[in-house]
Amino acid sequence: MDIVGAKLLFQKFKYDIIFSGEDMKENFLNYSLAVIKNSNPSIDDVKLEEFRYGLEGFYIFITKTIIIFTLAIILNIFKEMFILFITFNILRIPGAGLHASKSSICLSSSSLIFLVLPFLLRYVVIPFNLKIIIAIIDIILIYRYAPADTKKKPIIKKERREKLKFVTTINCIILVIAFLTCKNELISNLIMAGIFVEIFMILPISYKLFHFTYNNYLLYEQ
Repeated sequence: MDIVGAKLLFQKFKYDIIFSGEDMKENFLNYSLAVIKNSNPSIDDVKLEEFRYGLEGFYIFITKTIIIFTLAIILNIFKEMFILFITFNILRIPGAGLHASKSSICLSSSSLIFLVLPFLLRYVVIPFNLKIIIAIIDIILIYRYAPADTKKKPIIKKERREKLKFVTTINCIILVIAFLTCKNELISNLIMAGIFVEIFMILPISYKLFHFTYNNYLLYEQ
């Protein structure tokens, strides 16, 4: 299937699952929260809201992943997409960062990242000396700004922030070594791109650009 055909299919998926599927998402959330509440009658509303946030993130991740993986197979770029996807999530899980305010925005931005970048990176050649500079900058920025929390999910405990910073930095160092030593130019580019996307997600300027509050844990230290 060509890109135009895939684009039309994406629009159909986007409508069916994200827009028409909003009721399905709410049903899933309401049912799951009801089960949690019935199992733990003493649970308070604050804790229940935390569960809701986590369940909503899980639901969006699963539906988004199914769509993107399906389109990657159709476009014959699954291998490239998967390398980028794994690289990004190796840093994303401990490093956190921006979250889209709507599921439709999340799907659109994720599709742009994981389906378009693999095509573009086929034509990019980066000199090794420049890669070394990029590697140093990557590690510095990850160490400086990870993890980055959100208003809905602040990382309140200092010990947890320090642990996540350590894990994210170590993961970044491993990925940097991988793209510096990889002989395959495309794979090297995909790993670099995955790191870049996560760095963009945790930078204060990115939060400011999309009008999100940064360092939300500070609200709990006052």
